[in-house]
Amino acid sequence: MAQVDTMPKSPVPLDSIPIDPNGDDASASDGGADKIITVFHDPEHFNVKHPLAHDWTLWFTKPPSGKQDWNELLKEVISFDTVEEFWGIYNNITPASDLAPKSDYHLFKKGVRPEWEDPQNRHGGRWAYTFKERKPNDEIWLHVLLAAIGEQLEDEGDNEVMGVVVNLRKSFYRICLWTRTAGKGASGGQSKNTLEKIGKRFKETLMLREGEVVEFMGHSDSANSGSSRARAKFAV
Repeated sequence: MAQVDTMPKSPVPLDSIPIDPNGDDASASDGGADKIITVFHDPEHFNVKHPLAHDWTLWFTKPPSGKQDWNELLKEVISFDTVEEFWGIYNNITPASDLAPKSDYHLFKKGVRPEWEDPQNRHGGRWAYTFKERKPNDEIWLHVLLAAIGEQLEDEGDNEVMGVVVNLRKSFYRICLWTRTAGKGASGGQSKNTLEKIGKRFKETLMLREGEVVEFMGHSDSANSGSSRARAKFAV
């Protein structure tokens, strides 16, 4: 699985991220374009990027003001495909802990909308854990983001992880991991085993204590019940 290193949390202005791998900023500061300078050596003057295995898109759901349609609340923020771009975005957006209640951050593979109705999500489900706290733990949410873009939540070839979500509500927050399938169909047994393995990794990433449980729910079950809190299919 690809590993994503962490870099210092000093803000990285988006306009300082070079589009050209041999950008002028790095060569000018170091005296030549031949020397490889990564963002981990110099967070401002670097000339190479670390590509991710997939392109990702950040989405934001703003709190409703009156009767608004879901599509009016859901906004696509930005897409990225390198470690450097991720940090440039993460260090320049509002931390999850500072968002208003009824807000959500969604980080999904590019081309997948964070909706049950999206064709790529229609037959899937999600792992979820609800924290009985009003403000999200930014460190935990960051670990989930890094695990997702670093391909640490599934094995190569699983092709299950679609995205991760943090939901802020009045008296709690919830972190979810969306998957492509829900353990049904001809390969349901094998799919369930894969999903449970992913669920265990998700649980470890959330740094939960022994005895705390993450639950899996199918999107179709949630849609049929009219609630995101449908009965769990299984848990780890």
